[in-house]
Amino acid sequence: MSFQMNDDDNKPEKEKGNNSSSLVEKIQQLGQSNVPQAPDSNIHVLSIIGQVEGHVQLPPQNKTTKYEHLLPQLIAIEQNPKIEGLVILLNTVGGDVEAGLALAEMISSLSKPTVSIVLGGGHSIGVPIAVATDHSFIVPTATMTIHPIRLTGLVIGVPQTFEYLDKMQERVIDFVVNHSNIKEDKFKELMFAKGNLTRDIGTNVVGKDAVEFGLINDVGGVKEAMEKLNELIGPKQKAGEDKS
Repeated sequence: MSFQMNDDDNKPEKEKGNNSSSLVEKIQQLGQSNVPQAPDSNIHVLSIIGQVEGHVQLPPQNKTTKYEHLLPQLIAIEQNPKIEGLVILLNTVGGDVEAGLALAEMISSLSKPTVSIVLGGGHSIGVPIAVATDHSFIVPTATMTIHPIRLTGLVIGVPQTFEYLDKMQERVIDFVVNHSNIKEDKFKELMFAKGNLTRDIGTNVVGKDAVEFGLINDVGGVKEAMEKLNELIGPKQKAGEDKS
């Protein structure tokens, strides 16, 4: 009579427990036991999903992207010589205006080639983030809501409050106009349009319309974004080789 031993039988109990707990964790989080691993790449992917969380912590049931987590990542991307390009995946409802603008300014000031893809939605303060990259894409079914900024909580009804709001709005408008091909008059027209949104002022722009308005560069998804990023990385690689 012969016995066949399983590899797991030779492992200590603690190691077996760790393997099974990590497997359960993968199934709970991702619904599958095997997670596809990306090969070593010169391209980094950064996701901005849900609501952009700023200075105020949102309730735990909200899907959020904490901007204080992304800022150090962007610095690390800039400093890492192995990373030659950055893809920003966007599916956001918007969020904190100053946090969103901070992310947009950081992305636009990177020296490495950057490309964004708007998936699902790039609403509100997601618009400046989407246009902050060197080249932007939007999938055909994605939408972008352009509307005036608003305050939540206690608002003091004095002229200074409205002046502050107006100045903050101008910062958003200036950034979008300077980093895309849309004209300022057209962007303001979309922002203050009546009747397009049921309970708000503004416009919901879909896929190819965003491209026609000059807000986004092209309609496309992952394939197009990767092709464009590799195209942008090409001259940078050559310049680096010439220096060496």
